[in-house]
Order: sequence, then structure tokens, then C-alpha cells
Amino acid sequence: MTVYFIGAGPGDPELLTLKAQRLIGACPVCLYAGSLVPEEVVACAPEGALVRDTAPMTLDETHAEIVAAHGRGEDVARVHSGDPSLYGAIAEQIRRLRTDGIPYEIVPGVPAYAAAAAALGQELTVPEVAQSIVLTRVSMKSTAMPAGETLENFARTGATLAIHLGVRNLREIERQLAPHYGADCPVVVAYRVGWPDQMFIRGTLADIQGRVRAEKITRTALILVGPVLGEIRDFRDSALYDAAIPHVLRPRVRAGQD
Repeated sequence: MTVYFIGAGPGDPELLTLKAQRLIGACPVCLYAGSLVPEEVVACAPEGALVRDTAPMTLDETHAEIVAAHGRGEDVARVHSGDPSLYGAIAEQIRRLRTDGIPYEIVPGVPAYAAAAAALGQELTVPEVAQSIVLTRVSMKSTAMPAGETLENFARTGATLAIHLGVRNLREIERQLAPHYGADCPVVVAYRVGWPDQMFIRGTLADIQGRVRAEKITRTALILVGPVLGEIRDFRDSALYDAAIPHVLRPRVRAGQD
């Protein structure tokens, strides 16, 4: 048997990859993180499959289900939100699987920041405005951040920030980021991206906390910060399709040539 760590994307069942859908539809055991993965995502599980929401379960309990499936020779679809490589809490699960000699594979999914950018209708890497995206989070009650991985350090680069697990700490985020980006730096708080009730709140570092508080949002939100989120019209075209810049698949066009 094999345990498949499957990225379910941010919530929209249509953002499942074909591979993810095929595996969920074939595995006799499906363990999914119901707090972040809607039931519609795992509705394609085969008839008679064991489908369990792991949100109220401990690591020991979920691992016990996997060990039992291993004993029966049954594949397991372990379904996580977004992409499992980012805050998927799969490292500790993999450690146990390796200890017990249980094989596994990872199936990537659409991360929330990519789905948010798509829903906003924009590119996050605009020439000469932003070419880097930092995926990070704030500590709050979760695991402490490693030394050096601070918002202030990331802010010094000027990169676009995609901040997870921080919607209840917007005042501190403003305090740390405003000296580097400016109080008027654009911010977007993306709430439940990909779900039917998704919401995007636009503001600045100076006023985003009040706007979010007015909507009573306290969880399941991604914070995007950076100049690229503003109304930018005056930027140079990318070199990718520039006729004056040849590359191996597009030789230079000579003057006068059609």
C-alpha cells in the first residue's frame, strides 16, 4: 500500500489536479483535514471507502488509522489543504511512516497565494516592481519562528509578502512592516480563498486592521503585502516576449523582416 499526501488546493473542488482526483477516487481510505478541506473535495472517494475528518484527531490517532490500513494492504488518501509542502504538517507524519516502513508519495496542490492572485486577476511578479514572493507566517500560538525569519528581516528586501496565520495580529504586522514599506503600502486580506464565501479585503498597512475587524474575520485568511498589489500601470514589458531580445526559441528579428 501507499499513503498519498494530496494537496487539495485552497477549497474549490475544481482546483484539484487530475492526479489528486484520481487517487481520492481510488483509495479505500481517505483521511482529510476537514477544517480546511470541504467535503466536496473528497466526495469522489469510492463507495464504501473509510472517509474520516482528521480535524478533531491527534497525530497518534491519524497514524493509527494509517497503520491499520497498512495492515489491510489498503492505499490511503491523506488530503491536506493547499499544497502539502507549505504548512501541511506532513513532516511529522512522514517521520512516523519512515519509522514504520510505510511507503508514501506527495501530490502537489494549488497553494492559497496562487489561487488568491488568480481571483484578484493579477500577476505577483511585475517587472521592476516585484520579482520575489516570501511565504511566511507569524508565531501567535503556533510553533515559534526560527531565529532570523522575522517580518522585519523579510521587509528589508522589499519583496511581496504572503503571510499565513496572522489575521489576528495585523496591528503588530503593521508595526513591523510600515517602516520599510510605508503606511500606505497596499494590503489584501484573502479570506477562505476558493470557498463559496471567499472575500478579498483591500486596504493599506495603516487601515487594513479596521477593515478586517469590520468584517469580523479572525481565521482562515492569507495576508498579501507589497506595492505590486496596487494599481500599477506604468511598468516596462517583460523581456520574455520582447522582439529586441532574442532567445533560443526566438532568434532576433531583422529590420524590415515580416
